[in-house]
Amino acid sequence: MSEHPVNHLVCYDIRDPRRLRRVHRKMKEWGTPLQYSVFYCRLVPSARQQLAEVLRHEIDERVDDVRIYALQNRAQGTYQGPAPLPVGLILPGLYLKEQFPGQ
Repeated sequence: MSEHPVNHLVCYDIRDPRRLRRVHRKMKEWGTPLQYSVFYCRLVPSARQQLAEVLRHEIDERVDDVRIYALQNRAQGTYQGPAPLPVGLILPGLYLKEQFPGQ
């Protein structure tokens, strides 16, 4: 049985600066940063579980918060301010309205 990739947002709030840097470095291996503590990842279910386990080992579960949200196909989002992704970068299944004016 083949696993199909799903779009995810990974968001975190890490209290200790040292742990925060470690989590940020790990997340850069798994996805694209949208903001400092928010990443876009395209993961099959087994990779999602593996990522959750990797992060679990980096955080202090008593004070840190990590959330992994699965996005529906063709999820739509909006943003204000600078573009969250480099111009021309298209992520499968993620549609940002401001990047496509008039549509």
